[in-house]
Amino acid sequence: MNDFTASRIRRGRDGLISHADQALDALDMFGEVSTRLRALVPFDASVWRATDPLTGLMTAPVRIENLQEGGSATYWDNELLAENINLFSDLARATVPAAALRESTGDMPERSPLYRGYLRPRGLGDELRAVLRVGGRPWGHISLFREEGRPSFTASEITLVAGLSLPLARRLRSFARPSAGPDTTTASGPGLLLFDSAGALISVNDDARRHLDDLPSGPSSPTPLGIRLPAWIHGMAVGARAKAEAGVEGGAEVRIRDQAGRWLVCRASCMRGAGGSFGHTALVIEPATSVQVGLLTAEACGLSERELEITQAVARGLTTGEIAQNLFISVHTVRDHLKAIFRKAGVSSRGELIATLFADHYQPAVAGGLYRTSDR
Repeated sequence: MNDFTASRIRRGRDGLISHADQALDALDMFGEVSTRLRALVPFDASVWRATDPLTGLMTAPVRIENLQEGGSATYWDNELLAENINLFSDLARATVPAAALRESTGDMPERSPLYRGYLRPRGLGDELRAVLRVGGRPWGHISLFREEGRPSFTASEITLVAGLSLPLARRLRSFARPSAGPDTTTASGPGLLLFDSAGALISVNDDARRHLDDLPSGPSSPTPLGIRLPAWIHGMAVGARAKAEAGVEGGAEVRIRDQAGRWLVCRASCMRGAGGSFGHTALVIEPATSVQVGLLTAEACGLSERELEITQAVARGLTTGEIAQNLFISVHTVRDHLKAIFRKAGVSSRGELIATLFADHYQPAVAGGLYRTSDR
């Protein structure tokens, strides 16, 4: 690489990050970054996904470029049930959070079930994927595709994309912070979706329909029940059943914001019949608790593990001395951590901190549930 090319790439990368920092939301950021990244790392199709930072599972929004509708379920079925090369869950923990299929397989992509079942049938020859992570948490995924017959992704291109992981993850994380203005919408109760052993949706309650209508747009597929099922919900159902059949305890769980800004929690688990055999998979989608919202908001503020511990202690009403005693650190150290927490959260007191992280999100919902009476 000559000096002119290296300088052009640096300028392009800096401009890409600058536009990402100015994006209005995650979907806007995906579009801005994709346009500029294509000039540095040419690709024919792409998928940009937000993820739940606590589990790494795909949520929304999702931006898909130059791929036909209807393949998302196939992609995630392969990713969750068959693939063992460059898994997103592995890249989230890897030293380098990006990899390309052909390089990883020694230019033998046929070793990959995802290549055989998804890429090759669509005329795609290589995939460069990356996890956008910060502080050990994954906030998004990128998949870049090149058509068959095109050059494979190079080591330098993989390095360039890997170098975008941290700045793009930081920007995605910032979107999880509380939005301005209260939520005045009426929240629904727990929604229930039931899937058969093949992963097909067979039943859904009215609350689930309302939650689905409120979710951000993204790749989805039609169902016989007259609703479109987001690809990430299908992936959760498939993943929960796969974990159960593999003897892994626990189902699948993700957090996602609806279009009104409310945080929702989705949980999927595989049920057993009377004889112990696996039956249907149930998925519950419901409003997140104030504690769950607070922890996500704290993550979005970039708090360290120790700062998260202290924030939770503050929420429980512990004094500075009690926090120091419980965590086996000095009072001076606790005060230093509190200063850092206030700065990151943009507050100046403990009361503001708790309001920002735990209370503000639920004030409208609480107010809507109040019933006043008087005998005077």
